[in-house]
Amino acid sequence: MQTYRPDRVVVESGSEDSVIFDNLRSALPDVPFVTVPDPQRYWTERDGAADPISRGKRDLLLMRHKGRFLKACPGSDGQVCCNYFIINFASNCPMDCSYCYLQDYLAENPALKVFSNVDDLLAETRDLLAKHRGFLFRIGTGEITDSLALEPLIGFAAATVPFFAEQPNALLELKTKSDHVDGLLGLDPKDRVVVSWSMNPQAVIDADEGLTASLEERLDAAWRCQQAGYKLGFHFDPMVEYPGWEEDYRDLLHRIFTRLDHRRMAWTSMGVLRTTPSLKRVMRRRFPATRILSGEQVPCLDGKMRYFQPLRVAMYRKMRHWIRDAAPLVPIYLCMETREVWDRVFGYFPSCGKELGNELVGTV
Repeated sequence: MQTYRPDRVVVESGSEDSVIFDNLRSALPDVPFVTVPDPQRYWTERDGAADPISRGKRDLLLMRHKGRFLKACPGSDGQVCCNYFIINFASNCPMDCSYCYLQDYLAENPALKVFSNVDDLLAETRDLLAKHRGFLFRIGTGEITDSLALEPLIGFAAATVPFFAEQPNALLELKTKSDHVDGLLGLDPKDRVVVSWSMNPQAVIDADEGLTASLEERLDAAWRCQQAGYKLGFHFDPMVEYPGWEEDYRDLLHRIFTRLDHRRMAWTSMGVLRTTPSLKRVMRRRFPATRILSGEQVPCLDGKMRYFQPLRVAMYRKMRHWIRDAAPLVPIYLCMETREVWDRVFGYFPSCGKELGNELVGTV
C-alpha cells in the first residue's frame, strides 16, 4: 500500500525537539512544515471544507498531548469487556473505511494529529506498570487511530517496542490494516509485543476499506512479522453479512492458516458490524455507493445497532468452527457482545473482564 503523505505538517512550538519531529522531517523532506503556537486553532481557522472528515486527513498536526495517555478501554454497556487498556498516541486515521466510527466520534475534531511527547507517554506507562506489578496489562494503541498507518513517517512503534519488550507485566498490541512493518523487523519483541490485523475478505476491503492494504499485503506483512519473532493476532471485526459471505470468510481463514503458523498466534477475535443512527447518516453522506448498510440491524442495550442476535450467533458459530478446525488452540473471543451471545457461541461466558483479560495475556 502507498505511504500516507500530508499536504503539510503543522507543528506546535516546542515539538521540534521530539523524535517524532525528526522522523517526520526525514521522511517528508519536500512537504511544507508550519510552526505555530496552537496547531488545532490554526487548522480550525483555515477549515471550511464541505467534508471536514476528508479535509482532516490532508494535514498532519504534531502537538503535545496535555492529558493522560493510558486509560482503560471504555467498552460498551451490557457487553463483556476483555480488560483492555488503551494508549492514544494519535487521533484520526489516514485510511478511509466506510464503517469507521471515527467519522462520527471525531466529527467535531477531525484533524489528523500525532502527539510529540513520547517521553511523557512512556514515563506515565512505566509508573503505572511499576505500581501494579501483580496485574497483567494488555495494552493497545488502535482505539482512535491505526497503530501502524503512520509508522513510516513517525517511527512511534519502533520507539516503543523496545520499552514494552522489557516490561514483565504488560503486553503491547499493535493493530492495523496496513503493511507498514519494516520498522519493526529488526527489533526483539521478547514475546511482549503482538502485531495484529483487522481482517476481511478482499471483496469487503475493495468496497469499504479505502486506502488500506490488500488482503495479500496484510498476509505478507504478518508473515514477515512472524519470521521476525512477533506473535500475531487477527480480528475479524467488523464481520459483514452479505450473499456469499460464508464462502468468502472461510476462504479468508484458509489463506491465513495455510500461510502462517497458528502456534505463533496470540489470539483471534470476532465482532459484527456495529453502527449508530448518527454514524449511518455520516456513512450515507460520505459513501453513498456502499452496500454495507443493506443488512438489517436492530438497536441493542448499549445504543449501538447490530444484526439480529440469531444471525450474529450463527455467524460466530461458523467462524469459530472454521478457526478451530485450522487452529485448535488459538484463543477466540468476542468483541462487544453480551454474556448471552457468548454462552450461545461458546457454551460459557467469562465471569468478568479480568478473567478474560488474564486468559488472553496468559497465552503469550
